[in-house]
Amino acid sequence: MGRREIIELAMQLEPSERFEVAEELLRSVEQVNPEIDRLWIEEAERRLAAYRAGKVKGIPAEDIFGTF
Repeated sequence: MGRREIIELAMQLEPSERFEVAEELLRSVEQVNPEIDRLWIEEAERRLAAYRAGKVKGIPAEDIFGTF
């Protein structure tokens, strides 16, 4: 069975089932890199510490996203 046939069959599924299939397919190609995760955690902790120490100021969400 080829790619096109698989897609056509998948499109016959209920939306929630298609979401599950898509999620599982994406998960199968994600490459987890513990080193990158560790670096992001360290960066987030540095930024939070700088904010709590008053070294940087936050930006109100309205300034970034506008008003809803």
